[in-house]
Order: sequence, then C-alpha cells, then structure tokens
Amino acid sequence: MSKLGLYVHIPFCRQKCLYCDFSSYQGVEHLFAAYTAALCQQIAEQGGVLCKSVVDTIYIGGGTPSLLPVQLLEQIMSSLYANFHVSNEAEISMEANPGTVTRAQLSALKAAGINRLSFGVQSFNNELLAGLGRIHQATDSLTAIEYAYAAGFNNISIDLMYGLPGQTFEGFAWELEQAVAVNTSHISVYGLKLEEGTPLAAAYDRGLLKLPDEATEEAMYDHMVDFLPGRGLLRYEISNFARPGLECRHNLKYWQYQPYLGIGAAAHSFLNGERLSNVTGIPEYISAIFEGCSPVVMRETLTNDQSMAEYIFLALRTSQGLTVANFSQLFCVDFFRHFGNIFEKLQRQDLVETDSRRIWLTDRGMKFGNIVFSSFLPD
Repeated sequence: MSKLGLYVHIPFCRQKCLYCDFSSYQGVEHLFAAYTAALCQQIAEQGGVLCKSVVDTIYIGGGTPSLLPVQLLEQIMSSLYANFHVSNEAEISMEANPGTVTRAQLSALKAAGINRLSFGVQSFNNELLAGLGRIHQATDSLTAIEYAYAAGFNNISIDLMYGLPGQTFEGFAWELEQAVAVNTSHISVYGLKLEEGTPLAAAYDRGLLKLPDEATEEAMYDHMVDFLPGRGLLRYEISNFARPGLECRHNLKYWQYQPYLGIGAAAHSFLNGERLSNVTGIPEYISAIFEGCSPVVMRETLTNDQSMAEYIFLALRTSQGLTVANFSQLFCVDFFRHFGNIFEKLQRQDLVETDSRRIWLTDRGMKFGNIVFSSFLPD
C-alpha cells in the first residue's frame, strides 16, 4: 500500500502575531465546534477515497491547535483513526503555543494518539516576544516543555527566530544556549521575514522598526549552523536541526516530493502530481463541507519542467540532497545532461557539490539557497 501524509489545519489564534501572514484568525471561538464538525466530515469523505493508502505521518498545524478544547481535538483524532489506515508507527505531530497548554491537556492528547509536539517558542527574551506580538513569556515556554515531558512526550520540537527587532548577536547566542538546555529533540530556526500586509512590515515601512544589520544577521546564522551540531542537533534541512533519528518525518514528505492530503480551511495537498488548496475563510470552508461541495478552490497540474524544478529545489533543501538515480527514474531524464550547464555554474560559485550519485548544497549554498533554487526554474 502507498504511504500518505495528512495535514490538518486549525486556523484559530488567541492573538495574531505581528509578523504572521498565515491563514489564521482570532476572536472566532464561536466557530470551534462547527469547524471541528466540518473537519471530521471532510476526513470521513477523504478517508473513503484514499482508503488504499497507509497514513504514516499526521501533522496538526495552525494557527494554534492547542487553543481547541481537548474534547474537540480528541474528536478529530478519533475521526482520523476511524477513517484512515493509520500506521501503528505513525508520527503524529501537533503544534502548540506556550501559554495555551496545561499538564492535563497534554496528557489527554498523548492518550488520544499524538506523539510529537512542536512549540512555537520563537524567543526566550520577553522584550523580543512582546515586540513580535506573542502572548507568552519565556517562563511559559519552559513550563510547557516541562508539562510535555511529564505527560510522556519524548519527541518535542521548538521554533526559534533570529534577525528580530532589537535582537543582538550576543542575545541570539544566549537564546541558542537556552534552547539546547531544555534538551528537546528538534529545533527549527527561522530568520524573520517581513511579509507584506503584516503590522511588522508596516512599522518597518514607517521607519518605526530597527532590525539587525545584514552583517549581524549573517553572524547569527553562522553561529547557529556551528553551534547546534556541536550540541548533538544535526542539520538535516536548511532551517531544521534534530537529534539522530528524530527528524520531522512529515516535513520530510514535503521535501522528498511525497504525497500528502491537506484537510481544513487553507490546507494544501499534493496528490498524483496535482497541487490543490482549500478555501481560506472559516465560514466559507464550513459552508462548503456542509453543503456537500468541494472546499478545493485551486487545482494545478504541474508541467514536466515545473515538476523537475520543484523536485530539485525541495530535495536540495535537505542535507541529503538530490539522488541522481531517483531523479532519472522519476523523470526519465539524465540530470547532468539536462541541467549540466546550470549545475556547473553553481558549482563554480561554490553553491553545490556532487559525488556523481548525489548533489547537495555546500555550506555557502545552504546560506544562499534561493540563488540555487531560482536557477532551476523554467523560463
């Protein structure tokens, strides 16, 4: 049987972060129950269609899934188990924000089948957290991780950010030390991006935001990639570090061009070479499901050139890189014959390397990955 990943989107937040452009909404708690019912109905419908697949990863993301009452999260988990063939060894992740979890809640979620948690810590500095519009403080992060261990979780990830307003190199180096000290199995570290339409981007445009200069941000990045592997967290993707064997299997599906189904408002899918996305609005999603209509509002079948480019830059995001034989088998094209000129140019720039079996990003390539990725895009 084929393997399938499931992504379940929970688009609720207690407060929208100032940098966030994801599909999430605050102040709509009255929709919790109806949205959960719609999710479960879509799960039942899709489970019937995809009954021949074994689900080996589930990722419940958001938004802030931990805002949902435990009973509703248990209802979602029960529906997933009832309608899909979920492997006994499946990785089942849920995002949670510090300040939104209790020990009892996490114990109940562990009992419901969730076996991996991802906490949106972002920073251990209270001033930086306030500047991002986060609702928690550093002590809440430490407490949430403590609660997770007490509930029996042994696969815990945290997110950190660098390049934040007011952040210094020394401050970020200290934050990395705090992150390692809590002994989680996985750390994702992202540079701040000012997304158009967000309050943080608007503040920057008005000259109200002072960001670290380019040299300082680059020094933060360089320190991160040196420091974390030395503490047992090995880099397996541009922004992700894990203890051996505890890489996020669900996210690896995205980077390894494997199929996944998105359930919920604004969720995306990749099935049979087709990309699909659901309607973003919560009421619109609920109405579509209850009226027996498809929530899908976008379908895109990639051309062969688009598929090759996407496969290449997704694979190159990982430390394993691209396996030449796999590429040739999937696309019936010899990589070096088709992309030889591009590869040689990138190799001269010290951005990629090969041993003829694999192609991977150099350390410099990891830092300037967008240059590599854009090189393979079709005209």
